[in-house]
Amino acid sequence: MSVARASARVDLDAIAGNCVHLLETLDGSRLCAVVKADGYGHGAVACAGAALRAGASWLAVATVEEAAGLREAGIEAPLLVMGALCDRAEIERAIELRADIVVWRERSVALASEAAALVSGPARVHVKLDTGMGRLGTRDREEASRVIAAAVAAPGVRLVGAMTHFATADVLDDDGFFEAQLSAFTAWSEAVKAEHADILVHAANSAAVLRDPRAGFDMARCGIAVYGLDPFNRDPLERDLCPALTLSSHVAEVKPCRAGESTGYGRRYVADRDTHLGVLPIGYGDGFRRALSGRAEVLIAGARLPLVGTVSMDNVAVDLGPDPAALELCGAEAILIGASGPERITAEELAGHMGTINYEITCGLSARVPRTYGPLASPAP
Repeated sequence: MSVARASARVDLDAIAGNCVHLLETLDGSRLCAVVKADGYGHGAVACAGAALRAGASWLAVATVEEAAGLREAGIEAPLLVMGALCDRAEIERAIELRADIVVWRERSVALASEAAALVSGPARVHVKLDTGMGRLGTRDREEASRVIAAAVAAPGVRLVGAMTHFATADVLDDDGFFEAQLSAFTAWSEAVKAEHADILVHAANSAAVLRDPRAGFDMARCGIAVYGLDPFNRDPLERDLCPALTLSSHVAEVKPCRAGESTGYGRRYVADRDTHLGVLPIGYGDGFRRALSGRAEVLIAGARLPLVGTVSMDNVAVDLGPDPAALELCGAEAILIGASGPERITAEELAGHMGTINYEITCGLSARVPRTYGPLASPAP
């Protein structure tokens, strides 16, 4: 049996446990698990199944293609495409997939009505008010209300939801911006709800759910926390979240390195003592970024060891130390994200080394890294 150069093991029990925790925090609101970008790099189909089994009642993606992937895998749960749809053909495809779409202009409602006339089934829409994110949605509350009225009146269109998205929920010292968004959306959505009692009101992402219970409304769209990553980019354990992904490789080669010898492109590491180098067959071609050169650490046999030299496309080097016993580590597992004994390396730690966020760490893992799953791997129907 061949040994993978690198692999990402996804604990679906952890995914389920995180969803249970979020539902408990929501205290009665529904959970929409966001599985866009292939489940933030974890695998959309497997993670969607785990989330649904744990009590999530909706799923969200960014594109029609992502929605198609879930339907083709046999997932039948309510599904929201959150991204902008560029033409009527995309709306038609969404209707065929029984996927809800987001609108914020009356012309989009008209396109949805035209699309619904051409394919079986209604165009189910959620109207988006931009309360401060400054991307999709209308900033004009009156326009958003007109779009609501247009959706109710348009043939073949069914009004399902009213939504917004928070820009600074993960920034605790945001000078009141989150509070201003929450207040603006609450006022508008309450007026909408007074006329359309069955509408599904939703706004919160993971950070908003963990920050303020008022943001839960009827449903929350949680992504990063579902995967056990901290939306505040600190430590998942502080939020009672369990990281689901372990990124591992193995020590493919151990070689003595004398003082003055180097490893890697550019000779960025020159040994200041006699030591041993372990070579791991993983690199930026797998999504382990070059920016981690000389900054990250790796867990081998329960010990933290420094990454040395330049991360190349296919290999990295680790300083195993001067002890001759290091020669026995050839073939040993190396953990780049995850735990070994009492030590752990988080996506948040790697993000800190790179000046980025945990989202980018897991989303950046390439297709060259096979994903393997725990006991909940088969998707829920």
